[in-house]
Amino acid sequence: MDFSKSFSTTKLRHLVNALSNAISQGRYKPGHTLPSVNQLSKQYNLSRDTVFKAYRELKLHGIIDSTLAKSYHVINVTNKVLLMLDVYSPFKDVLYNAFVSNLPKNYKVDLVFHLYNEHLFETVINDSLGRYNHYVIMNFNNEFLHESIRRIDPGKMLLLDLGYFDKSNYPFICQDFGKSVYDCLARNKTLLKKYKSLVLIMPDESEHPKILIRYVKKLARNLTLNSEIIKSMPESGLRKETAYLVIQQKDLVNIIKQCRVENLKIGVDIGLIAYNDTPMYEIIENGITAISTDFALMGLKASEYIKTRQHVNEVIPARMIVRGSL
Repeated sequence: MDFSKSFSTTKLRHLVNALSNAISQGRYKPGHTLPSVNQLSKQYNLSRDTVFKAYRELKLHGIIDSTLAKSYHVINVTNKVLLMLDVYSPFKDVLYNAFVSNLPKNYKVDLVFHLYNEHLFETVINDSLGRYNHYVIMNFNNEFLHESIRRIDPGKMLLLDLGYFDKSNYPFICQDFGKSVYDCLARNKTLLKKYKSLVLIMPDESEHPKILIRYVKKLARNLTLNSEIIKSMPESGLRKETAYLVIQQKDLVNIIKQCRVENLKIGVDIGLIAYNDTPMYEIIENGITAISTDFALMGLKASEYIKTRQHVNEVIPARMIVRGSL
């Protein structure tokens, strides 16, 4: 165990983490006796009380046990998992809950959001090296693998959600933002052909993969619809006989408000399709049609990889939940 670095945590928390890491990394295996309270106290210049409290916490967590002679031994190995997602959203909550609930009790998951802040992303990766048994990472960018990820042992890492780049060296479970979205929409061409135009609203600041633009244009051509890609809701107002595919929830809310101002009926005068479903979409207006990935399935598949270590390269297709807005 290395106590040479400066950490913002207390000595007790540092010791608990160091012992937990040493156990999870196999330096102390189930049945092995741990250093005595006196040994750790002298070796790392810690009070006996600090060492005793650290052992007591690990005992409460079911990782170690003690004998009448006050020696401590490992009874369970804690597998530490870093789960780094991009931003919080209701569907990421679904992913997280499915992931955690499918792992055994001896897996401890630390959840972090990188918020598309590159400095934060790099800092979390650098600080996590050597501290986790498993890494489940949503990459910072959809177009290339961030360099800091290459510092992680590929055998310990699963790429999640994004990745239109060569991922052959890494296991991955990703969404399909292209062809399967096209297929979803094409299967519902009868509903779409109620309209004359298909408009995709994709703001510049959106991190949504731009591959979607190509497939929206292709679909519109094949259905002989006019197509347009815009960054925000048009200032001139909404156009009748137009279906809007909306990436950001705030734009969807603005469209609904504008429909009320202009007395437009959603599903009749205009069509409305949201990206990424939420429970709210079932009950507002007459129901909002949504294109979404099965995030619960993604979480379950990620947890299965962590448990089995069987290599996985899987793309989860999008699905379309048709409601009254189309």
